[in-house]
Amino acid sequence: MTELRIPRLATLTDAQLEISLAAIDDIRECYRVLEKGGLNVVGEVLKDQGPFYEMDHYPKEDVYDRDTASQYYYHAHREDHAEHGHFHLFLRDASLPEGVEPAMGPTGEERVAHLVAISMDAWGYPTDLFAVNRWVTDESWLTATTITTVLDRFAIDHAYPSWPVNRWLTAMVRGFRPQIEALLHHRDELIEQRREQSLEQVLEDRSLEITGTIPIDVESWADRLEAERKRRTRAAGAGQNRRMQQIPGV
Repeated sequence: MTELRIPRLATLTDAQLEISLAAIDDIRECYRVLEKGGLNVVGEVLKDQGPFYEMDHYPKEDVYDRDTASQYYYHAHREDHAEHGHFHLFLRDASLPEGVEPAMGPTGEERVAHLVAISMDAWGYPTDLFAVNRWVTDESWLTATTITTVLDRFAIDHAYPSWPVNRWLTAMVRGFRPQIEALLHHRDELIEQRREQSLEQVLEDRSLEITGTIPIDVESWADRLEAERKRRTRAAGAGQNRRMQQIPGV
């Protein structure tokens, strides 16, 4: 089986490093305002939704931002995993690359791509990111290369059902982009390894549900990102000193 490899921090561009760090600040701010009111991410999504039933979507009609064609819902069904439930995040047709038709699934204006799922614990904090096979969400099957070009288009920029939750999910995609990209590319590699069957058979194989999982911890990831920023700052300073020493008379 192909190995799930997270890109080394040294391979991130300076821009991506700063975007991830800024997103971590947003995540922390969402936690701050929620915790101040005795609330959490999961509780906000389930608020006023009635009993929590396995497999049902919460909120009932999903959450959709028409301006960004971004969508998400929360539900639970993984009996083999110690989670309360998980979010599924999508981009719909208007935010997907024009002219790219899926190998399987909804086409044309009905295209919809699954970006990532976020597992949550009973206290409302994320524990894992994971990717899934096509049949799980009935998505349009687009390659990881195609989806990663539009990841940053995911944004829920309104207040239903909760402004902090929507801002938090948007920041999670920005902050953990390297992990999401790794999951999507690993997903494609795993599907390709099973191509002794037809692509349709593999994408509808009920024995293949989750194609890869990455445990996450916001603060640990933030520490690693900050350490990489400091390393680059030191390296840049050392390089500047060397260049100055090479200038005659300096």
